[in-house]
Amino acid sequence: MKKTLKSLFLFFCCASLFMSGCGKKAEDKTDANDNKAQIEETDNTSDFYKKITEGNERPIAVMIDNDNSSAWPQSGLDEAYKVYEIIVEGGATRFMALFKNSDCEKIGPVRSSRHYFLDYVLENDATYVHYGWSPKAANDISALGINKINGVLGGDGNIFWRERKYSGDWHSAYTSIEKIKTMAKEKGYRDTTDEKITGINKEFAEISGDSAKSITLPYSGMYKVYYTYDEEIKAYKRKMNSTEHKSADGTYYTATNIIIQYAKNFPLGDGSPRQDVSTVGSGDGFFITGGKCVSITWQKTSRAAKTVYKTADGNEVMLNPGTTWINIINPATKAVIE
Repeated sequence: MKKTLKSLFLFFCCASLFMSGCGKKAEDKTDANDNKAQIEETDNTSDFYKKITEGNERPIAVMIDNDNSSAWPQSGLDEAYKVYEIIVEGGATRFMALFKNSDCEKIGPVRSSRHYFLDYVLENDATYVHYGWSPKAANDISALGINKINGVLGGDGNIFWRERKYSGDWHSAYTSIEKIKTMAKEKGYRDTTDEKITGINKEFAEISGDSAKSITLPYSGMYKVYYTYDEEIKAYKRKMNSTEHKSADGTYYTATNIIIQYAKNFPLGDGSPRQDVSTVGSGDGFFITGGKCVSITWQKTSRAAKTVYKTADGNEVMLNPGTTWINIINPATKAVIE
């Protein structure tokens, strides 16, 4: 009898422990599912962030004409994740637009290379697309081993088409991401990169700084850029001289982030009006986003090194998800920020 009671006692104890354990496992599983659901509900990571930071597709850099109104309207700038605007001869500017994980069907008018843009091709590890080149750009592209697609060279020209609606033929060459990738593959260029795109917030974040609702950048006596902040879209609409900067289909070109980088430009000294720009070195500037601006410094230690932008506290600038325009302008020509 004692043996039987002892056996029953042990049985109920084991059963109790077993049931207790099952309950705990079920509870843990439920908690895990609840936590997962909560994480999924609060994940506000932007599509832009995912598109630009995920995967290892190599960026594509395309030179885009902006000599004067004959080059307007441009196509494709709204699909670029980053655009550099730098002065060229004659007081005009030229754009270099960067694309990743894009299927943009029309980019242009594509224009010729200038050597100082190559520094930003290198730091972004991009395949470089242009239509012609200056003598120094031609020499530097070869010396630096840049993977180029040049519209004036033999088979490279096959990826471009002409839209002869402008008075000057140099304003009429267009291409697409699909055509660029096809030619890059034919040339044996890498289509992947080990360089990760960093420094982007997963979702929009306000910054503390001075008001920056209106920006004027006087590149030269003949050309000014204007940005006006739109609260509704949290981005800046562009204007060039008195013309609203829009695509061929009427889409406003906007900047979520603006970096003003002060760097000297001066005559190249080759007997032409072409310019040189002090892209390597250091200097000052501004970071502008969400209607606010802060002072920054920049440093680039070599042509291939990344340009590092830092705020006054020594931290690197964190961009908001959206297109970034990097306006490189002479420090003698001061930006007006209001």
